[in-house]
Amino acid sequence: MDYKEAKDKFISTWGSLGTLWGINKAMAQIQALLFISTKPLSTEEIMEELQISRGNTSMNVRQLIDWGIVTKELVPGERKEYFSTEKDVQELARVIAKERSRREIQPVIKTLKEVSTIKDDGTEKTRELIKQTKALYDLADTADVMLNKLVNQNQNWLTKSLFKIFK
Repeated sequence: MDYKEAKDKFISTWGSLGTLWGINKAMAQIQALLFISTKPLSTEEIMEELQISRGNTSMNVRQLIDWGIVTKELVPGERKEYFSTEKDVQELARVIAKERSRREIQPVIKTLKEVSTIKDDGTEKTRELIKQTKALYDLADTADVMLNKLVNQNQNWLTKSLFKIFK
């Protein structure tokens, strides 16, 4: 397999995996391209490499910036915007985990807390709703606390945390 074939396969696979960490395929492909790039890339370079439109590129780059995964880079003498991504795999995983917690887990925890604290009217169905949503709230809250402890670890958080778990 030559470089181009390997690069295309990596970008395609990373794009497919993107949905597992809560982003769309184009966003993941842009991040993958930036991840393996040796220099920051312009919107035009991203468009050309991935064969996607300017609008699709711009929208997805903005979302990646919102996630904290991609940053704008200043290139001396250039007026175009250039973009790069975090190259440290563990830091990238930490940023993604933190953002997924903020976007997905925290809203669910808030809703479960609201629902589990409704007034008990004495009916069996209300008690069951309170009991089950309270159990889910406790589980989600505990998982989020654990995730936050993991992502707030210093360098090599994933490796260190896994070693602690499996000791």
